[in-house]
Amino acid sequence: MAADAKRRKVLGAFLRSARARLQPADHGLPAGVRRRTPGLRREELAQLCGISVTWYTWIEQGRPVSVSAEVWCRLADVLSLSPAERHYLFNLAAVADPRARSSHPGALPEGLDDCVRCITSPAYILDQSWNVLAANAALRDVFHGWPGQGSANLLRYIFLDPAAPDRVVNWETRARRVVAEFRADVASVLDAPEIQALVAELQAASLVFARFWNGQAVTEREGGWRAFEHPVRGRLMLRQFTFRLAVRPDCKLVILLDGPNAGAECSTLGPI
Repeated sequence: MAADAKRRKVLGAFLRSARARLQPADHGLPAGVRRRTPGLRREELAQLCGISVTWYTWIEQGRPVSVSAEVWCRLADVLSLSPAERHYLFNLAAVADPRARSSHPGALPEGLDDCVRCITSPAYILDQSWNVLAANAALRDVFHGWPGQGSANLLRYIFLDPAAPDRVVNWETRARRVVAEFRADVASVLDAPEIQALVAELQAASLVFARFWNGQAVTEREGGWRAFEHPVRGRLMLRQFTFRLAVRPDCKLVILLDGPNAGAECSTLGPI
């Protein structure tokens, strides 16, 4: 069985299981006396979601039908899916959840800040808008005090801080790639107000950012050697590793390694 067909079969089985948990009374429906299976009937769920029963049946059967993100949202709501179940549903559907950006609070879960501080190499956590939510002393040393104790944004630093071109070696090349990485990173939430506001601010304040952003380049965030000019220690060569956080999938942990352990080939790693 092809991978897509297998994924659709798993998705259909998951929907049937979630539908079987529901009680008709939970949605104001009569329980009836001739129900042979637990939960809602297909036609009842389809009616609650505002879709045809034939179309919903095809979804459960794993047929290759096109389903919009809005319909998946309605199904998740009617099925009363937990956050983990909702994430699983959208992963199986291979569709970005339009509500994912609002499902995480601004602050990090307790303990993550301490984890970053315990890392001996420069390390920081970025959210979806590339705000720095946590950073350790080693990173502040590399960037000569940035970020401070308040809020900070990596894109604002690169394009608006006058120290950045002196601190980041080959600044223009790195800046161009950073914009392409950011565009790829926010593709599913590009219409979010906070993303739109950040892009508009940077376009107005930086002609370089505006030129790169309007270039429409897209690339994955990758590891590799990064060079920085330190005011005391001179040129630093660090190798970047990026991790997606399982407890906050909208966030990334970035670690910059030097020394013998940094020589291995770097790749972007999966959830931790």
